[in-house]
Amino acid sequence: LPAAVLLKDTKLMDVKLGQLGTWLAMRDFTPGGILGAVRRGYNRYYNKYINVRKGGLGGVSMVLAGYVVLSYIWSYSHVKHDRRRKYH
Repeated sequence: LPAAVLLKDTKLMDVKLGQLGTWLAMRDFTPGGILGAVRRGYNRYYNKYINVRKGGLGGVSMVLAGYVVLSYIWSYSHVKHDRRRKYH
């Protein structure tokens, strides 16, 4: 039998919907905790897609796709007013 894993150490994808509020309450939302989470995420991404022996375009294309999506979201209010509408 596998050892019981504490709810605090459970990954987000493994948390049941009923436990989500308790799991979120256990997270560290201080600036240091948020910075640590961003660092861990960056290191995980870097080691999985960038720092590999035989790399491809996967990691770089994900960064570019993210940039395109974010820039569209930031400029959406401007783009929304420039759409051509058909009034009849």
